Amino acid sequence: MAKLAEDAATSPALLPIADRLRPADHRALELLEASFGVPFALVDGQSGELLFRSEGPPDSDWQLRGELCRVVARRGRPEIIQDEEPFAVLAVPLGALGSDGRVAVSTFVVRPVQRREDVVQAAQVLGMPAEAALEWAAKQVTWARPSLERVARMTLDHGRALCEVRKSEAEIESVSQNLANTYEEISLIYRITHNLRISRSDEELGRLALKWLADVVPARALALQMLPRQQEDQASPTGARSEPRVLFHGDSPLDEQEFVEVLDRLALRSTSQPVVLNATQATRSDWQVGRVRQLVVVPLTEGDKLLGHLAALNHVEDLEFGTVEASLLNSVAAILSIHSSNIELYRQQRELLEGIIRALISSIDAKDPYTCGHSDRVARISVRLAQQLECDASLVEAIYLSGLLHDIGKIGIDDAVLRKPGKLTDEEYEHIKTHVTVGHRILRDLRKLDEVLPVVLHHHESWDGKGYPGRLGAEEIPLSARIVAVADAYDAMASNRPYRQGMPMEKIESIFRSGAGQQWDPAIVGALMDALDDIQQISQSESVQAPSY
Repeated sequence: MAKLAEDAATSPALLPIADRLRPADHRALELLEASFGVPFALVDGQSGELLFRSEGPPDSDWQLRGELCRVVARRGRPEIIQDEEPFAVLAVPLGALGSDGRVAVSTFVVRPVQRREDVVQAAQVLGMPAEAALEWAAKQVTWARPSLERVARMTLDHGRALCEVRKSEAEIESVSQNLANTYEEISLIYRITHNLRISRSDEELGRLALKWLADVVPARALALQMLPRQQEDQASPTGARSEPRVLFHGDSPLDEQEFVEVLDRLALRSTSQPVVLNATQATRSDWQVGRVRQLVVVPLTEGDKLLGHLAALNHVEDLEFGTVEASLLNSVAAILSIHSSNIELYRQQRELLEGIIRALISSIDAKDPYTCGHSDRVARISVRLAQQLECDASLVEAIYLSGLLHDIGKIGIDDAVLRKPGKLTDEEYEHIKTHVTVGHRILRDLRKLDEVLPVVLHHHESWDGKGYPGRLGAEEIPLSARIVAVADAYDAMASNRPYRQGMPMEKIESIFRSGAGQQWDPAIVGALMDALDDIQQISQSESVQAPSY
């Protein structure tokens, strides 16, 4: 006690100030009150200022008591700082309870008090007259001095454990939240990569990616800009994008033109890192896009080529975007870039393949001018029949290529036989029949044409099993070959040749009806009759462009 008073006498006193309790202060005071059953006052252990005092004895002379609390704060352990029988003042430093630099103080009765006892001097500790001090003491629980410090230490140990528990709970909650976010991000990446199919356009995947990103990124809107793959004046039979596209999901504060202007202002390049703008930057006078308070933009790239941009606009809670959102958008942008590049590569390979196919067809037309344009018409008629039969898109595409190439083997047929206007001899007929096996041999090493080969080989098979080369019957014949067989026969009958006119439609219909179930698949003949008007228009047109399917 003497040492405490001596230390306190060397420091200037300060007056109490208004209530400035922190959440940790409240928790510490509540824990002490639960342990001792009495309220505590709160003192700033740095300045000695009284910060809070609940109902109880006035406890005057806070100037001295504050200085004593400063000493307790430095020592870091509970101590009795004033001891006047039958009263003692306990000071408890609260650093262990998370309330750094604060000291709790309360007055206790340390032995039973007699009603007529002389407590005039001791009452000065309470800052009240002796009679009032006796009346107050009679209502208090009596504590032994060692018990006060022991309970205080136990309370601090208990509070320290509670702080560790709260800290652990906070860490567990943080880890759980991070795991949940990571799971959502992994699920998003999986869903996107699971849909990386060449048959799905980059715009289709982009719309899906924006929709799924909205479940993970706390943005009011998401936007995807996709730049052209070629110039507007460059024709592409397989439809490469020639104009920019902007896709939105959510409540976008910008329209398409405004979004493009923002991107132009940011001037991102293929080598640019993600750009994150929050309220501080977005409110600058040179920004001038007041409706955009938060923004994350990442580039879509292919090597040093810029393919577009992916962006998140305005946080749903008006908070800041950070590295988590930027990293996730960057990962999704990389996947979209790869998919777009693969589609473009596939498109270029497809254009090359179609160019080769048309070159082969041109060689057939040059070899047999009597049937010029026949393969193109058969291909388009075959597509219309396949659509009538509700074939899926991939089969329709294969049927189109099959129609184009079905007669490729005629390259190996003798010109004299191929161009003979009159009736063929048996020997010549056997020779011309070899065009199916010759065509199959020409194309069999092209892996991209695996679905075409059965048509090239079997489009002259007959439903009744009397065709060639395999004498297959009915459904043994591949469906695509049966479709092309009907289209081939129709064009042969309907087309004009230098040595004859095309047959009238009534005769063509009669031949097909009588041949259904014998030479041709009756279901496909039925599809021909149902789509006859469209097929007549195809037969009379000269278009050599691939149809849409």
